[in-house]
Amino acid sequence: MPDPLADVEQAELDRRLIDAAWANDLDRARRLIRAGADVNAKDETEQSAYLISTSEGYLDLLELTLRHGADVDSKDSFNGTGLIRAADRGHADIVGRLVQAGIEIDHVNNLGWTALHEAIVLGDGSQRYVDTVRVLVAAGADVTLPSQRDDVTPLAHAVSRGYDPIATTLRRAIRQDERRQGRGDRATANQRLLEAAASGDPDQVALALRAGARIETRDSHRRTPLLLAVTHDRVDVARILVALGADPDALDDRHDTPWLVTGVTGSVPMLEALLPAEPDLTILNRYGGTSVIPASERGHVGYVRRVVRTGIDVNHVNDLGWTAMLEAVILGDGSRPYQQIVRILLDAGADPSLADENGVTPLQHAQTSGQREVARILRSHGTG
Repeated sequence: MPDPLADVEQAELDRRLIDAAWANDLDRARRLIRAGADVNAKDETEQSAYLISTSEGYLDLLELTLRHGADVDSKDSFNGTGLIRAADRGHADIVGRLVQAGIEIDHVNNLGWTALHEAIVLGDGSQRYVDTVRVLVAAGADVTLPSQRDDVTPLAHAVSRGYDPIATTLRRAIRQDERRQGRGDRATANQRLLEAAASGDPDQVALALRAGARIETRDSHRRTPLLLAVTHDRVDVARILVALGADPDALDDRHDTPWLVTGVTGSVPMLEALLPAEPDLTILNRYGGTSVIPASERGHVGYVRRVVRTGIDVNHVNDLGWTAMLEAVILGDGSRPYQQIVRILLDAGADPSLADENGVTPLQHAQTSGQREVARILRSHGTG
């Protein structure tokens, strides 16, 4: 079949790509890029697909443009970088990704502002801007550089606007820089990072990274900072680490990963914090299970309801020969949470006929253990 884009001129391909970028239409953008559209091509307003992805917070689109040669140093009509545009909107995840791509942290646009200034001056002090400032601080942004037009420092801007959490983060960064705390001693910085991740201090996490800590450093059990944050349900910390590229699939000495542990804790906010990192849903824990299996066993209704929407395999069989459905019945007590989980799994495509290693089905287990409502739910789905 002929390619409908084969004879489209370059300028038209580029125009269509910019339109697709505004619509965050990834499929159309991919087709246009394959046909030769340029992710760096700008329209008359100095907008490109790459720059649009940064200001609009389209992380998948940003990844697509980076894979196809996006110029991270590209500037908009204000002589602003993608980092400044993202900070302006409080897109901490975009800021973190651009930092990883090597963008200039302290570039000044023609308004006299850096990304840090814009996150404060044009932000509203809400959590997404707090996160953005922390990511910039972790990346080494100059926290004392005044904005050029009014000669006001980031801290003074934050104080004047009553943005207390941001002001606190900046004060701590200034003190650390003045004392040169941890510089030249990566081992100390690594230990600070691990402790801060476990205790839930996102400022200290940012400062440890600023001092040179490795984001994938390990403790004596090979747990990374992100794994410690997930274990202790430190969502504020996890957001910073994920934005800066922490690995959701890093295995410790118990064959746990940050993603797998979310199934144990059942934390939906943590699940949401990790999803932008695109965790591998097929990695197995030490029992050969995916995250939905321990969540079903433990009665984490909200988690199961959310995780089945990720495309995780609800019929995976672990080393015990059990699916999530079998664990919910065998290790559950038939109470309302387990009834809900059974319904959720069935609605998500779980096969109620999958039996354990002895050939006993979930329905038979429910009947044997006196879980009458669970048995009724299973029978209503045609299992015998």
